[in-house]
Formats: sequence, structure tokens, C-alpha cells
Amino acid sequence: MTTIATADLYDERGDELDSLALQLHDFGGAAAFDGPIRTIRCHRDNALVKATLATPGAGAVLVIDGGGSLESALVGDLIAGSAVANGWAGLIVHGAIRDRAAIGALPLGVKALGSNPRKSAKDGVGEVDVPVEIAGVTFRPGAHVWADVDGILVER
Repeated sequence: MTTIATADLYDERGDELDSLALQLHDFGGAAAFDGPIRTIRCHRDNALVKATLATPGAGAVLVIDGGGSLESALVGDLIAGSAVANGWAGLIVHGAIRDRAAIGALPLGVKALGSNPRKSAKDGVGEVDVPVEIAGVTFRPGAHVWADVDGILVER
């Protein structure tokens, strides 16, 4: 859980951090979270998301670059529940989730563009632990990310 507000952190560290200007919605039960970054790049296929969140998270934040697609959900309640059970701190989804009410009851940070009840494909197409760029901000595996109700900050 984040112990410092992103606004205060930015005041302290300024240019050492990138601020994501893209406005994501809070869907998880934890509004503030932080941790080392893990990444997945996938488009309308959540097999890699499910497989990754079924492994020990050790307090990491999974950044899922779904290309901004809202056509199908990349995370649902079962996958989010698996993230909680495996010790992940949070999820940042450049795409859609589903099962909003159930995810909101979980002690997990979840930020996403929106929601859609439609399931995604399960073919395993995508890339894991590669740098991903979302709205001009690069999320590098191993760098730190902080998120709260004000937004998202990433180590440069």
C-alpha cells in the first residue's frame, strides 16, 4: 500500500518521475498502491494476463497494455482474485475490465480505461516483461510505479 500521496511524491522527486496524463478509472478496493512494474502487451487476449497473475506477485504492479481497446475485457473477477491470492499490489489496464462490483470488493488496486462484459480471446498472443508505452509514458519492468486517486507516477 502506498504510504505517500502521489502529489507529495511528485513535489519531492519532480523530474525523476513521469506522470501519466491519461485519465484511468479506479475499480479496485484499494485506491492507492505501488510496487515494481511487470508488463504485458496484448490485444483482446488475456491468456498471458491470467497466467502471469497466477504466479507470485511479491507486491508488483502488472501494467497491461491492451492498446486502449474497450472491445473486450482483459481482467475479470476470477483473474483479479488470483492476483490478490498471489500477492500482487495492483493492475494498471490500458483497456477494459469486467465484473466491476466484484473487483471493487477486492483488496487490490485496479485502474483501467473502462469496462465491458465481453470476454477476450484466450490464445496467449502478446509479450511479457517488455517496456510498454502508454500515452507517452514508458513503463519498464523493474521500475517503480505509484498510483492513487490523483493519478500514476513512474520512475524514469
